[in-house]
Amino acid sequence: MYTPSAFRETRLRELHAAIDANAFASLISTTTNGLQVSHIPLLLAPEEGTYGTLYGHVARANAHALCNGAPSLAIFLGPHAYISAGWYPGKQTHGKEVPTWNYIAVHDHGTLEVFEDPAALRELLRKLTDRHEQPMPRPWRLDDAPTEYIDRNLGAITGLRLPIERIEGKWKLSQNRTEADREGVLAGLDNLGSDEARDMAAAIRAANGSARKP
Repeated sequence: MYTPSAFRETRLRELHAAIDANAFASLISTTTNGLQVSHIPLLLAPEEGTYGTLYGHVARANAHALCNGAPSLAIFLGPHAYISAGWYPGKQTHGKEVPTWNYIAVHDHGTLEVFEDPAALRELLRKLTDRHEQPMPRPWRLDDAPTEYIDRNLGAITGLRLPIERIEGKWKLSQNRTEADREGVLAGLDNLGSDEARDMAAAIRAANGSARKP
């Protein structure tokens, strides 16, 4: 991933936090038949390995279920937003501005492992559902469903394990702009008022320590 030094994020805690906050990933594996791509939720086990390990599952009919040993990349995309050139003060003075796109991205590289052990799959499903049911008023639990029903579904999926061998983070959040430019970007995002704009404005403030509040 092309990452100028101004945008490079190397703190493992921050990288893991971004993975956890944006858990729906694009998983890409290199095979003899070309690239295999799946869009799936992945669960991070931060304590496993140097950089952590990712877990997920796919249908057994998915070609990714046959990708054991494949070089793989998991991409997690965080907040992102279009940044208008009109938000920079320079647009009104010299006009030498162009729009851009701000975003947060984490790339996890490793060698994919597949597994079909029912006990391991059941534990994975339990952890995944517990993680994503947290905000629900009445969280659904794996044990809420009949055992035979879950067992039947376990037979239809394959587990995926990706030990992270290399991790890259890119936080493109206007760090290369002047404070006046960032203030213009924040004003523009605040005026938009969308969820995406609010998330991006919060990320810019966190990355740049801006005192300007919405």
